[in-house]
Amino acid sequence: MKAIQKVSIVGAGAMGAAYAALFTDAAGFSVSFAARGERYERLKNKTLSVNARLYNVPVVHPDKVSEPADLILVALKHHHLAGAVNDIAALVGEHTAILSVMNGLESEETIGAACGMDKLVYAIAVGIDAVRENDSFTYANPGKIIFGLVKDDGSGPRLERIQEALDRAGIPSEVPADIMRAMWWKFMINVGINQASAVLRAPYGVFQSSPDARELMRSLMEEVVTLAPKAGVDLRTGDIEDWERVMMTLSPKGKTSMFQDVEAGRKTEVEIFSGRVVELGKQYDTATPVNATVQRIIRVIEGGFGK
Repeated sequence: MKAIQKVSIVGAGAMGAAYAALFTDAAGFSVSFAARGERYERLKNKTLSVNARLYNVPVVHPDKVSEPADLILVALKHHHLAGAVNDIAALVGEHTAILSVMNGLESEETIGAACGMDKLVYAIAVGIDAVRENDSFTYANPGKIIFGLVKDDGSGPRLERIQEALDRAGIPSEVPADIMRAMWWKFMINVGINQASAVLRAPYGVFQSSPDARELMRSLMEEVVTLAPKAGVDLRTGDIEDWERVMMTLSPKGKTSMFQDVEAGRKTEVEIFSGRVVELGKQYDTATPVNATVQRIIRVIEGGFGK
């Protein structure tokens, strides 16, 4: 099977822009965004500014794609996925691999239902500190993409083909022994740092220097750690310390996606963070008071978006 060349990115936010720049800077890739409707019109003549460098990344309409993508990187917000899943399916061919770096535990099943689970690789992005300021994007750390297959039965995409492409693009990656454990680890991180940063309106530097900020973050994460074994996932308190070590390497001025959403007055992903924790707490008869409280706070911050 030939090496990955054609990369299609669905989602042109901070993460999507950073990955588009990394793939564009590397040799041997044809990179494009996929969009339709208002998003297509907004992006088609737009020059992308990433780390003060300008990029002219083509935008393709899913209904007008001449050849399928080798790799589809999905970097959408959760509430945009339902409207884009058919667009993703239009980009899929026989040898396409789909890598979703979306937050939460839901996107893979949604994408797989439309595109085929045999095209899908479970993945998380950790440590990327991409920030959007108006129409400019910056990042200091590309982070790491951790990916793998739930069932390694030979039916899914070839992991070494994806890893070779990520290596070529300068994107650190890792294939863990248990991808679902990694998924829950990222879920724990998002529940903690994303939500705590949103209610405190604080960049990473506040969590690096303030014990009280870290304690709020940890208390949110601890409820996920309590729930994980009930869902058959081996998550432990030590996993919180592992995240804190990663967090200390991030740019102090870096901001989580949820903090950026709050600043811009956009809808957040609270439903798949504290909302999901509260649902799981009810399912497993486990109290989740910290996430329940933070969910209410973020809904108030969202105002009309939370209704």
